[in-house]
Amino acid sequence: MNFTKFPRRKYLQGQTPIESMPALSKVLGGEVNLYVKRDDLLPGAGGGNKTRKLEFCIADALKKGADTIVTCGAVQSNHARLTAAWSAKEGMDCHLILEERVKGSYKEDASGNNFLFELLGVKSLGVVEAGSDMMAQMGIKADELKAAGKKPYIIPGGASNEIGALGYAACAEETMTQLNEMRLGMDHIVVPSGSAGTHAGMIVGMMGVNAGIPVSGINVSRIKDVQEKIVFELAQKTAKKLGIENAVKRGSVVCFDQYVGPGYSLPTDSMVEAVKLFSQNEAILLDPVYSGKAAAGLVDLVRNGYFEKGSNVLFLHTGGSPALYAYLETFR
Repeated sequence: MNFTKFPRRKYLQGQTPIESMPALSKVLGGEVNLYVKRDDLLPGAGGGNKTRKLEFCIADALKKGADTIVTCGAVQSNHARLTAAWSAKEGMDCHLILEERVKGSYKEDASGNNFLFELLGVKSLGVVEAGSDMMAQMGIKADELKAAGKKPYIIPGGASNEIGALGYAACAEETMTQLNEMRLGMDHIVVPSGSAGTHAGMIVGMMGVNAGIPVSGINVSRIKDVQEKIVFELAQKTAKKLGIENAVKRGSVVCFDQYVGPGYSLPTDSMVEAVKLFSQNEAILLDPVYSGKAAAGLVDLVRNGYFEKGSNVLFLHTGGSPALYAYLETFR
């Protein structure tokens, strides 16, 4: 795959580690060998997967002469935090539109990412009700900024368009390079599946390097059929952008929706257990919204024999641990 065709900032500082998780594997029965790709260790204010996507999105913004970024997310959005972080690094203004997906969940004085938005110097923060047309809301803000003489660039939620998804096609290539260097065969990759850019990018990238490793997504919000359609369509667009059309088959997009619980960002017992299992056995912090629920899915699939005995399974850790500090009551 040729990524030199696209504008790209250099935010990464080399490969993120692939680590064995022997203690967690043992606790879960020892029949599956678990590994983790540590994208929680990516650079940025608190780390996380959106840094890979923003390498491409912010580069595209700069190429087009933008001086201001407008993006959106939930009230504790890791994407919003990292967009604010890299905007600050680039000397660009950042404006956020936050969707209060759970009524009453936005608190102006909240900890976690909400505090970091302020610390990172976000220029404005608007909160809209659940179900709002977020692209329309960002468009309104962009029009206001244009009228004030600014040059805004809109990045969609999660940086999950075909530009942002390039970051995870590149991650798939990086991952395969590491596995080859380690002489480590991998039978399955498990990723969180939310705004779809990470999941779609990994599918396209693995196909682009002919890895032959299935990639399964653990949903954090939507039902299976809806999420699979979103991931498939974005994967098709991303593959087309990379010039590898017709590479994505509908059957290669697999999502599990049993671990969402009552809704996006709402805690579940299995998420709490997974966060504690990772922290107490592998000293790895997850977040309660994405990686925590994805890990809950991973744990359940292992326990229920979804993976063959002796399989090597890689969990993509997308980061987000700053959000933990807004969920203290859930864990105490």
